[in-house]
Amino acid sequence: MRWIWIDRFEEFVSGKSARAVKNLSLAEDYFAEHFPGYPVMPACFILEGMAQTGGILVGEANQFQEKVILAKIPKAVFHREMFAGETLHYEAEIQHLRPEGASVAGRVLVDGQVTAEIEIFFAHLDQNRAQQMFGDHNFVFGGEMRNLVAGLTRAARKAGTSASSQGEKRGAPPHEGEMGGTAPQVPPRHPQGAPAPDGQA
Repeated sequence: MRWIWIDRFEEFVSGKSARAVKNLSLAEDYFAEHFPGYPVMPACFILEGMAQTGGILVGEANQFQEKVILAKIPKAVFHREMFAGETLHYEAEIQHLRPEGASVAGRVLVDGQVTAEIEIFFAHLDQNRAQQMFGDHNFVFGGEMRNLVAGLTRAARKAGTSASSQGEKRGAPPHEGEMGGTAPQVPPRHPQGAPAPDGQA
């Protein structure tokens, strides 16, 4: 995957919900053409950011053993345009999780205001067919996506340790299956913040 449309996770509750952040920088190359003098984030990229947030949430629920693909977007309502210099907050919540796939309800917020509402259906690609077509390599959770997942894992371990210590102090157990905190950002893709050319990290 060439571009990752989220920078980091702010919150992650395994199998339930996630909240991610995307800072819109004018240095990102698509703003030069969309549009000159009026830098608007393309709606398709906002959808992709929500799909990545929800897709990681669904994939993690199955320990990333399934290949999760976007199957359908039954709802996408945009209340206003989103511009360079703003910070998008993606909120995703699993509505249904089944062996064949999952449905996720999502919202995009800017400065606490809802700017988009999105529903996404994800499918679990049949393992036998996927292996015939793509081999054992998990083409969904690869490359830069793995960096996000690794950062999420480190944050979860840190949060788990912190929750355990707080539980001991308060005499209460940590919340089971809950992950929180801020995950490390994805390593820069370009010195100026723009995506790297294909084939580069």
